[in-house]
Amino acid sequence: MAVVDYRSFSGAARALDTVQSNVSAHIARLEQELGVTLIDRATNEPTVEGNAVIERARRIEAEFDALDSDISSLRDTVSGTVRLGAIGTTARWLAPPLLDRLSNEFPEVTVIMLDATTTSLVPSLLDGRIDLAVLNLPVSDPELVVVPLFDEDRVLVVPSGHPLDGQSAVSLSEISQFELLLEATGTSFRDAVDAAAAAKGVRLRPKAEFDGMRLLASLAFAGYGAAIVPASAAPQGLSGNWSLIAITDVPGRTVGMVRRRRGLPSAAQRAVESTVVKAVADGATGQSGIRPVNQLPRGPIGRRKR
Repeated sequence: MAVVDYRSFSGAARALDTVQSNVSAHIARLEQELGVTLIDRATNEPTVEGNAVIERARRIEAEFDALDSDISSLRDTVSGTVRLGAIGTTARWLAPPLLDRLSNEFPEVTVIMLDATTTSLVPSLLDGRIDLAVLNLPVSDPELVVVPLFDEDRVLVVPSGHPLDGQSAVSLSEISQFELLLEATGTSFRDAVDAAAAAKGVRLRPKAEFDGMRLLASLAFAGYGAAIVPASAAPQGLSGNWSLIAITDVPGRTVGMVRRRRGLPSAAQRAVESTVVKAVADGATGQSGIRPVNQLPRGPIGRRKR
């Protein structure tokens, strides 16, 4: 795993605080036992067999981490490290209430947060690089379990002075007359908008495309162009020379918490999952265009430290 993560035998040795010959010897021994080559020595990339070993090894590592967390929870303390991925528009306003709640209720749980797109979070979750993910739904992979968190509208943000500025609601036909900042084709957010436009017999005109909603939204709110964004991209308290306009004929989106189906989540993971649901229910309340599902994950979380 270290050779793959650090892309070299020497990098793995430094990360593991050992010598390169020791890393090489361990991998050679494993290759001999399995009868296959795991690492291509010319590129330091894993072979097909190596990838299979990596995937299994990450799951084993996650189970060891979960074991430590579960044993701690039996001693009235939920502890452990949880790697949580989240789409940027949600992470921006979710992180503060989530970390505050964890600090008060589960002070020995550490969260490592990854800000990324849905398209990159799903494979990271499947191969064990992260434990939980807050991302754009739907996610249909049978290896994943989904808990919906909230529904939200898709809205149009326009800079002051734009021809549509001052409108309370617009249609996709009206929007299609102007260039837009859009997510890249192939992302779930863009595909849903394009499908709605196609159903109305119009095509949106991209001024620029981005693989990441957070950058797109920041440029739109800075006045670089009109854009279709989720309601959560403009949390309460954000102000500027722009306005938000409802779109009459485009469906909203659902954001959910996702985890792997295989393996029992650790006490720390269950604590974070439950805390995310509560933080969303509280943090999203009152924000225009956002409707929390308010669904708590099932199963015991473990006792909290008092």
